[in-house]
Amino acid sequence: MALKATIHKAELQLADLDRGHFADYSLTIARHPSETDERMMVRLLAFALNASPTLAFGRGLSSEDEADLQDLDATGSIERWIDVGLPDEKAIRRACNRSRQVVVLSYGARAAEVWWEQTAGKVSGQKNLRVLALTPDDSRALTELAQRNMRLQCTIQDGVIWLGSENRHVELSPKVLLSIDE
Repeated sequence: MALKATIHKAELQLADLDRGHFADYSLTIARHPSETDERMMVRLLAFALNASPTLAFGRGLSSEDEADLQDLDATGSIERWIDVGLPDEKAIRRACNRSRQVVVLSYGARAAEVWWEQTAGKVSGQKNLRVLALTPDDSRALTELAQRNMRLQCTIQDGVIWLGSENRHVELSPKVLLSIDE
């Protein structure tokens, strides 16, 4: 018998000063049986960094040809394709061809460094790609916030993220590996 996803709920109060975006979100996050708390929380962080009224979680791990998160316009076209982890360069190029903007939020310690060394030259020509990296300490700190029911506050200013619950707060500074502005 196949294992079912575990449902997590998150009430997210977001103040993104960098984008001038302020909103409250009630999120339902389906955690795939093979997904770790760390990956789920990185997906939640990716949501906070790119939040909009039309941003939604995709099927991610259960469907290789879909984004972890995607933002669709009124016609159903993909405005923003967001992947977390270490997607291969073919998947990144395919996403860049299917959407207006692609964001990759990588994590994974040494594996992430090796992935970027091998992938950077192959994707650097993509004009609609932004790649961010979390340190191992940052992704571990996110894991400590994971609960089945979460009430989180998030403030983003000058690229620094403060994310917390009533019991724990973390400060994160994802490193920009590749930016659309370059």
